[in-house]
Amino acid sequence: MEEQFKVRYADRMNQLPPYLFGMINKMKMEKRWKGDDVIDLGMGNPMDPTPGPVTDKLCEVASDPKIHRYPVAGGMKNLKREIALYYERNYKVELTGEDDVICTIGSKEGLSHLCLALLGPGDTVLTHAPAFPIHVYAAVIAGANVLRIPITTEDIFLEQINGMCKSLYPCPKLLMLNFPHNPTGALASKEFFAEVVKLAKKYKFMVINDFAYSKITFDGYVAPSFLEVPGAMDVGVEFGSFSKSYNMAGWRLGYCVGNVDMIGGLSKIKGYYDYGIFSAIQVAGIVAMRDCDAQISEQVEVYQKRRDFFCDGLTKMGWEVDVPKAGMFLWVKIPEPYCQMGSIKFSIEMMHRANVALAPGAGFGEEGEGYLRLALVENENRVAQALKQMRRALKEIDGEIEAGTFELAP
Repeated sequence: MEEQFKVRYADRMNQLPPYLFGMINKMKMEKRWKGDDVIDLGMGNPMDPTPGPVTDKLCEVASDPKIHRYPVAGGMKNLKREIALYYERNYKVELTGEDDVICTIGSKEGLSHLCLALLGPGDTVLTHAPAFPIHVYAAVIAGANVLRIPITTEDIFLEQINGMCKSLYPCPKLLMLNFPHNPTGALASKEFFAEVVKLAKKYKFMVINDFAYSKITFDGYVAPSFLEVPGAMDVGVEFGSFSKSYNMAGWRLGYCVGNVDMIGGLSKIKGYYDYGIFSAIQVAGIVAMRDCDAQISEQVEVYQKRRDFFCDGLTKMGWEVDVPKAGMFLWVKIPEPYCQMGSIKFSIEMMHRANVALAPGAGFGEEGEGYLRLALVENENRVAQALKQMRRALKEIDGEIEAGTFELAP
């Protein structure tokens, strides 16, 4: 009898857990296909429109047949120059716009490919915990080991970096940062970045800062760039994205700036993997950076109002909420007794009973267990409806707990 053919995955696939957010999104879409109105508070997927001048420029440029050819893989020269001007205008950081800037298909792609260029078996990466999955698994896919440092205070975080570098051999090769932080909303100061640069030079590790939420800041807070710190360009790079600031998530346009050798490695890898971003999108990106600062400010006001409304609603439900100063999420602890069921089961229950999609904290690592990440993408009316449906679902669960028909344990 002929042996049945079986696909054999690479060993690296064994190190990748099921993508939890993909599972939640699949459940959401299945319910929507059945006609359910699921309110999505789980995914940081902007629902507000891209600025009009950006979409107008895309349509104008896309009609030119010459634009339909392969683009320059590392980004159009004019877009790279605009990114350099953006950094000079916002952070007083001087970039040439040539070898120190590269355009990427969103920051997630660029970060992943950079890890392939920098890391391999035997290398160690330090990052924070909880963590957005790609900040861990980009390194894992590249073959590296990842050590996670719980986010607490800046001083403790720096002490732990120093201690790990002292005790590990070989020394960690890379520190992966993400400030403002997804999912917790934690912030970093210029003083913190300055100490990171000192440690990087002392222990010879590289630094990546994912700066995707650079402009989504509230209450007068301004997020510093890692590259503002003297010497940062010697040890690291920073990723930025058009997804959040300009509501261009589906456009897949991002960039990496900083150390020319690190960017050179990313450029070499990308040369084998992709042909870059559609030129019309890149031209539209120039318009976004050059002409749409006012639209960013308007969008931030929208997010801040949603944040305040959402936090007020949760507080009235008896939930403890830390009001974030940056990012487009709330990071909230599930209250008792529901915390006992775990964040995944809680999210599934809310999906089925309340038609509300949430991001379980466990999706950001074991340190996120007991928490939820709630996106600020829906308007106040939808948020109010989501909270109403959640209250009703929790009341239903309370009745089942009292009757002994609901098992809290996950």
